[in-house]
Amino acid sequence: MPGRFHVETFGCQMNVHDSHRIEEHLEADGWQRTDDVAHADLVVVNTCSVREKAEHKLHSRLGALRALRADGRRLVLAVTGCVAQREGADLLRRAPFVDVVLGPDNLAELPARARAALEGAPSYVHAEFDIAFPRFLRARPRPGEPTAYVTVMKGCDERCTFCVVPSTRGPQRDRPSDDIVEEVGRLVDAGCREVTLLGQTVNAWREPGSSPDGDRDFAWLLRRIANEVPALRRLRYTSPHPRHLSSGLCAAHGELEVLAAHVHLPVQSGSDRILRRMKRRHDRADYLERLRRLREARPGLTVSTDFIVGFPGETEDDFAQTLALVDEAGFVAAFAFKYSPRPGTAAPRLDGAVPEPVKEERLARLLEAVERRQRAHLASLVGTRQRVLVEGPSKTDPRRASGRTHRNEIVHVELEDGSSPHALVGRLIEVHVESAGAHSLFGRPVERDATSVPRETRRVRLPLLHEPVA
Repeated sequence: MPGRFHVETFGCQMNVHDSHRIEEHLEADGWQRTDDVAHADLVVVNTCSVREKAEHKLHSRLGALRALRADGRRLVLAVTGCVAQREGADLLRRAPFVDVVLGPDNLAELPARARAALEGAPSYVHAEFDIAFPRFLRARPRPGEPTAYVTVMKGCDERCTFCVVPSTRGPQRDRPSDDIVEEVGRLVDAGCREVTLLGQTVNAWREPGSSPDGDRDFAWLLRRIANEVPALRRLRYTSPHPRHLSSGLCAAHGELEVLAAHVHLPVQSGSDRILRRMKRRHDRADYLERLRRLREARPGLTVSTDFIVGFPGETEDDFAQTLALVDEAGFVAAFAFKYSPRPGTAAPRLDGAVPEPVKEERLARLLEAVERRQRAHLASLVGTRQRVLVEGPSKTDPRRASGRTHRNEIVHVELEDGSSPHALVGRLIEVHVESAGAHSLFGRPVERDATSVPRETRRVRLPLLHEPVA
């Protein structure tokens, strides 16, 4: 009988999603989850290598976990994810006390390998891409959870000079639409109300085996989900690439009410010169034109983005163009990072390294510019009514409920009648916004006619461009 396990996650939403799948597969094998690492028989560290800081955190954390063996008890240590994929057996040379090393495509092996390690088997490494026969770990419905992630593709065929993803996740492999729609349906049947489709360049998805020039693209997939899972209340996706934001995808945002009125669209820089050095394959004007078409199709849609500051060769003028883009594009939020060289990428070979103090100063200025726009956007919503999908108690005050609008604004809801936030989980409620903070809104529920149906929850059946794939 296996024992208790504990999973720790470093990295992006894809890593969070993978960690959930790891937990589900271990539980299906009889392992029991524990939040206390001191009581675990197996500790899984699911890793990211997109930023150098995440790798440093991993090796620091492994040293601390090794110390838990000081009392002589058997503790299995497993490393999964992107660092496991990139380092493979080299990770064992740096940390020979690790028992299991598995790449993202090999996670299904973890339960058996952890059992074997618990019984004294030698260290095991498997970090190979499943290119010929890609496997996608299905999400098992979690009762009571109103939101979920569903993987639609993995890997990436872009070759951005700063990005390690193609070497840690492999080439793009698309999941069949039948599997995706079936998984979304099962999650919704179990009580999930919002699904986020995941992929490295999610909007590059195409139906496996379909014609590259055909219509079975990402917009077609969104239409199919909207038609075949009508009980789904919201549909999101992340992260798209600007060059795959097609006219058809923009049109889908205007036609499908289930699609959230928010898109996270990474731009990385506002300078065409830097975008060329990054090999992003879009320029500033192209990016802004696609945003224009998107907002024309869905008025009121909000956009967030990713930035990298201090990329090799970035001048003060290049950075000034990035700052100007914040206002020109109207971003309401952004993730911004200092450039860090990653092994196996082309960017470290470029000239013009930016000094660390300059990176830090530019990052601070960029974050201030984004936060200024975010504060102004949130302040403009004070006094309005917003429909909020309640996700659970507020992290800052468990007496409040917390959720998001269809534009992705976080809302904390005061409950005056002694209601439990847990009783509202998964419900769409109308909230009167009373105040705005730096990153979220605060409000109270609004009584509404039970016969009225919010626009967001009405459903119309839209024609598919083709019948579903058999």
